[in-house]
Amino acid sequence: MLDKLAEVEKRYVELERLMADPRLLNQQREYSKVAKERSELEEIVSCFREWRKVEQEIADNRELLEEKDEALREMAKAELAHLRQRKEELESKLKFLILPKDPNDSKNVILEIRAGTGGDEAALFAGELFRMYSRYAEGRGWRVEIMSSNPTGLGGFKEIIVSIEGQGAYSRLKFEGGVHRVQRVPVTEGSGRIHTSAVTVAVLPEADEVEIAIDPKDLRVDVFRSSGPGGQSVNTTDSAVRITHIPTGIVISCQDEKSQHKNRAKGMKILRARLLEKKQEELASEIAATRKSMVGSGDRSERIRTYNFPQGRLTDHRINLTIYQLDRLMEGQIDEVVEGLITHYQAEALKATS
Repeated sequence: MLDKLAEVEKRYVELERLMADPRLLNQQREYSKVAKERSELEEIVSCFREWRKVEQEIADNRELLEEKDEALREMAKAELAHLRQRKEELESKLKFLILPKDPNDSKNVILEIRAGTGGDEAALFAGELFRMYSRYAEGRGWRVEIMSSNPTGLGGFKEIIVSIEGQGAYSRLKFEGGVHRVQRVPVTEGSGRIHTSAVTVAVLPEADEVEIAIDPKDLRVDVFRSSGPGGQSVNTTDSAVRITHIPTGIVISCQDEKSQHKNRAKGMKILRARLLEKKQEELASEIAATRKSMVGSGDRSERIRTYNFPQGRLTDHRINLTIYQLDRLMEGQIDEVVEGLITHYQAEALKATS
């Protein structure tokens, strides 16, 4: 672990040096990239440096235990107990900080909320969950924008999809995906019976703008003579172009222009568009698989969390966390739940690496 931390610190120092280079200030995109990486390493380096300082202080106090002055020895003993406790705390924190990061953690979020089992009551609760997440996001200074919605006459939503933009949005919301079960007496229920309904939530990292880079080695370009209807020659030179993208087998032919260069440029433009479409389709399939793994069939039994209104209770079944302040939580004050989930999954990841 110490070797890895030393490497991280070395990289941090290198980034600081780069940021101080006046030449980088004129390259805004590169400067932002360096500043972001430095910011991501700052907490771990700060913690490591404090750990090293505590290590040195422990060594210094051990030397004081050899002193003849009894008062000095007693003071060193008391200080050592405090320092050892602080060292353990810092080591625990460092273990979490050097866990492999989810590459999506810094991304914005596409949050999809859909009414599952329970009809109008499920739709009403979908609206309340949307409000809960909106309040939570606003409290953290994140931006919330409705992308699409399918409202019901009673003020709920059959479906609502929102974009949430802000630092750490995905890292804090990613464990909210799944089936949320609600138990209460619906406003539409006359007999006062408690109903159980379900709402599905999917939390997806917002896809970055896809850029297509084509390696010339992946292309086979053939030129041939253009021909028109009936075999009549359109051009007497080899100006038509056929471009084959070898990895995918996509073939583009262009012969509209009299210039080979123009036909090639058009062909490359079409090829890029086809490759972009293919990549987006693959991304969509991956997101669909992620969504399916999160929300299942929307059945009540596949729940990750239960909101019991008669008892004023929220229970997250994955970490056996129960909180009896449901009204406060529905107002978006869900940090206690979010932190509990993050801590649990960090501990699981730590077990997997040890």
